[in-house]
Amino acid sequence: MKVYVHIPFCHSKCAYCDFYSVARSDYLGRYACALLNEWETRRPEETVDTLYFGGGTPSILPPETIIEIVGRIAPAPLRELTVEANPEDVSKEWIETLVGRYPDIRISIGIQSTIDSELKAVGRRHTARQALDALSTLRAAGVGNISADLIYGLPGQSPDSLTESLSTILDFRPEHLSCYLLSYEPRTLLSRQLAEGKITEASDALVEEMYQKVCEMTSEAGYRHYEISNFALPGREAIHNSSYWNNSSYIGLGPGAHSYVNGVRGANLPDLRHYLETGGTGVYQEEEESVDSQFNDLLITSLRTARGLSLREVEARFGAAYVDRLLSDAAAGLETSDLLLSDGVLTIPQERWLTSNSIILPLIIA
Repeated sequence: MKVYVHIPFCHSKCAYCDFYSVARSDYLGRYACALLNEWETRRPEETVDTLYFGGGTPSILPPETIIEIVGRIAPAPLRELTVEANPEDVSKEWIETLVGRYPDIRISIGIQSTIDSELKAVGRRHTARQALDALSTLRAAGVGNISADLIYGLPGQSPDSLTESLSTILDFRPEHLSCYLLSYEPRTLLSRQLAEGKITEASDALVEEMYQKVCEMTSEAGYRHYEISNFALPGREAIHNSSYWNNSSYIGLGPGAHSYVNGVRGANLPDLRHYLETGGTGVYQEEEESVDSQFNDLLITSLRTARGLSLREVEARFGAAYVDRLLSDAAAGLETSDLLLSDGVLTIPQERWLTSNSIILPLIIA
C-alpha cells in the first residue's frame, strides 16, 4: 500500500499554487497528532511500501516529527520514502538528522528556476543561490536520491533562461526531474495578475519550444522520459508517484488529500480547522464512480506515460466492448500517428505529449 501524507502548511502562498494549504505553521504538533489519529482509523491490512510527504511544505516539519510519523505509519522498511522540501528549509542539521535515520531517503526539492527574477515573479521565497546551496547540502549529507522540480512557461522566461536553469540543475545530476508547464489555476494570485494584464501568458509556440528543449537536454543527459512531466535516470523512476498512473491503491492523509483504494476514489475535506477539531476523523468521503468514469481514469493516467494503455488490461477490467469502442474512437489518431498501437498497447508519441489532452479527449466516454 502507498500512503500520501499532506502537510498543508507554508511559509507563504506561491502565486500559482492551488493545492490546499495555509500560510502558517503554528499547529504542527497538534496536526501531527490528528494525522496519526486519522491513520489509526483508516489503516489497511496491507503493509505500507511507499510513503510520500507532500504539501504545502513538508520541510516545515522538524525532522523529529517526520521520523515519528514515519515510525507510526511504516514501521517496516520502505521501498521509497519521499519528503518534499523547499530550498530555504534545507539546513545541514535538518537533512543530516533525516539521513541518519533513513539513509535511502528521497528528497523532492522545489527549485522551479535558477533565475531570481523568474522566482520572484511567481512568489517563490528562495533565491537561485539558496536553491544551489540546498542541492549541495543534500549531496554533502549523502542524499543519493534527489528529485528536482522545474517549471517552464514562467512570466518573463525565455528558451535561453530555461536552458540556463535546466543546465545548472543537471550539473548536480539529480536522479529524477519533474518539469511542469506553468498553469493558471482559478482563484490564484497568478490568474488575477493575468486577468489584470500585469503578466503575459507564454504563447503555444514558446511553450512548445521550451518543452522540446527540456526533452532534448534531458535525453542527452541520459534521462528517460517516462511520463509527460517526469524524467529519470535509468532505474530511478518515482515508485510512489507511478502508483497514480498504474492503478495502484493509495491512501491520502490530511485535509484535501485524495485516496484510491480497491478501485474506489475519495478525498478528505480541505478544511484544516475542521480536521484539527475532529482529530482527523470523519473527514474522508468516498466518491461514487460509474464504470465509464473508471475507464476514463485508466485511459487518462495510462496515456500520460511511456508505458501506455494495455488493451488486455482494458478487456480484463471492463470487457471486450470497451476495447472495441476504444479502437473505434482511436482510429483517427492511429491514422495520423498521434496514437500508436504495438503489441496490444496504445501510446501517444513523446513528441505529442505536450498536446496529449487534445488526443485523449476524443477517447473519453462522456
